[in-house]
Amino acid sequence: MNPFVFACIAPHGGEIIPELQGSIPERMDSTRKSMELLGQKMAAASPDCIVVLSPHGTRINGRFSITDSERLEGSWTENEATIKMKKRVEQDLARKINDEAIKNGLPSSIINFGTAAGPISCLQLDWGAIVPLRFMPDVPVVVITPSRDLSFQEHLEFGESLRSAVAQYDKKVGLIASCDWAHAHDEQGPYGFDPAAKELDEQAVQLIKTNELEKMANFDADFIEAAKPDGIWQTLILAGAIPPEERHIEFLSYEAPTYFGLICAEVLTKRKI
Repeated sequence: MNPFVFACIAPHGGEIIPELQGSIPERMDSTRKSMELLGQKMAAASPDCIVVLSPHGTRINGRFSITDSERLEGSWTENEATIKMKKRVEQDLARKINDEAIKNGLPSSIINFGTAAGPISCLQLDWGAIVPLRFMPDVPVVVITPSRDLSFQEHLEFGESLRSAVAQYDKKVGLIASCDWAHAHDEQGPYGFDPAAKELDEQAVQLIKTNELEKMANFDADFIEAAKPDGIWQTLILAGAIPPEERHIEFLSYEAPTYFGLICAEVLTKRKI
């Protein structure tokens, strides 16, 4: 049985946050409502800590990066408004995840800043974590950032190591795969327009709805480069952590109101007693 009390695939577009929605609140309203529901369900599961898989944290080329500072602090600004956030890090779990990954032959590192402990031991909290955590219960976290230098298979295997570490932990753990999808939906966006964006997002939606997350590892590299998603790597870690026979996915919403796609999905798990 899977050890996670709750898991989800959630986006990190800043305007999802009510404080940052600006003058066009309807632009991400569907996603915002889905995030509120995911937050309610995470809270109902009463996790003691939450693991966030974020593509925008501290990156180490060729290694999985796991926060091991005492604290994380960060902010995000959109529409002339700013949200700030501070989180404690569940360091014992971070170290267990790293130890398990290394034991299984995966390139993984825990990271810190300043001092080994104390008030200066603080890393940047990125928007890939800030946005979904805005809707979640206020508990300690572990933020993990994958590396795109590593193979999709290594991401699946890292998920298996994550699962094993959580299964050995004596606290209740939630899991968020923080994912935005194709970033080439709009000619006026920073990455321009490519028809691959619509195609990739449609395929991602279908694979999530049919509980076939592992098949994202089959996406062609040129197709990925054209569409520019940032959700595949975190989704594959989640897939390794919660195998298909132990998960049921409730798809909540998809929209691409600006230049990038947003998906919300609840991952229901059969968990250990």
